[in-house]
Amino acid sequence: MSLVTFLGIYFVRRAGIDLGTVGLAFLVESMLRGIAAPMFGALSDRVGRRTLLIAAALATALVLPCFLLVSGPASLFAWSVAMGIVGAINMPVATALLLDLAPSERRQSVLAVNYTGMSVAYTLGVMPAGYVAEQSYVALAAIAGLGYVVVATLYTLALRTSAPRPSDAGMLRDTVSAFHDRTFLLFASLAFVFPLSMGLEVTASPLFAADAGLGEGYIGLVLGGNSIIVAALALPLATRIEPRGPFRLLGAAALVVAAGLACYAVVPGAAAAYLLGTVVFSFGELVFSSAVPAAVARLAPPGRRGAYQGSWTLVASFSMGSALFFSGLLRDAAGWPSVWAIYCGLLLLAAVLLFITRDGFKSVSDSRNATRSSISA
Repeated sequence: MSLVTFLGIYFVRRAGIDLGTVGLAFLVESMLRGIAAPMFGALSDRVGRRTLLIAAALATALVLPCFLLVSGPASLFAWSVAMGIVGAINMPVATALLLDLAPSERRQSVLAVNYTGMSVAYTLGVMPAGYVAEQSYVALAAIAGLGYVVVATLYTLALRTSAPRPSDAGMLRDTVSAFHDRTFLLFASLAFVFPLSMGLEVTASPLFAADAGLGEGYIGLVLGGNSIIVAALALPLATRIEPRGPFRLLGAAALVVAAGLACYAVVPGAAAAYLLGTVVFSFGELVFSSAVPAAVARLAPPGRRGAYQGSWTLVASFSMGSALFFSGLLRDAAGWPSVWAIYCGLLLLAAVLLFITRDGFKSVSDSRNATRSSISA
């Protein structure tokens, strides 16, 4: 993520590719990652998680640094396609593995511990990465590739091979099962604003800051501050709100995220706007980072956790990947203040609907978890 944060700047300013094309390439990558994710999630339900995770890490170590070979739209899209394919495995399979290991009553806290670890790693990465990027993107690429080799090594040493767990349904039916679930579809149609906002924060907001004259070093420092807040507070907050269930505060989280994006539009001074908006955004992220995957896990029927996480990855990938594409179109048409105003309106609408539907989601998830408990017994 410390590398991805600066890729938009690299492709636009170093490779000379226009923002609309860069945004479209990011969208293609996310679409491929999302389309393939349900299949890999369902496959991991059957064959286990370990082999898929090791393969994904090694492939990413090879493909990610190849952004240095991008010199125009054709090579950019080739790189994006490769990244989309290798990235389709990690998110659903890793999340499903984590949920396999977590007691059902502690999932949100366990997810918060994991997110805290990622936030600490991002902080340790993005702050120096901004300064490294100012000097040499070659060095940044080498560091990122090496990081994935380390990840593959840790997976190899730390994970045991799990026994295959075939379900009664066929592979194709497993893969698409979540999209025949009206409750899941309703939840996804509202919760997509959270990965969308993460895409705005990671890919669009750095370009907004750069357009306002801020350097990569300051951008990295601010985003690193976001991760420090999340790392410090994610676990205590998740532990406190977990007894209420993952659906309870998602509407409030959407309101906080909307307030953060509004700061980008209305606070005077680019440096102050970027800093304040990112800090406010962090407090919404504290809630949705663990609550959303926990909610998806509660909606998944027995034996289909990987498939549902894969289906959510499809939704999240489309949402996060489209952030830069649509932001580029809106920026060119109306400017950054209008971009943030439009996204704020979308988040406010989602906040109201998430508040209205939260009890219904809880009722359905409680019923499905009762069924899972009776099957286990």
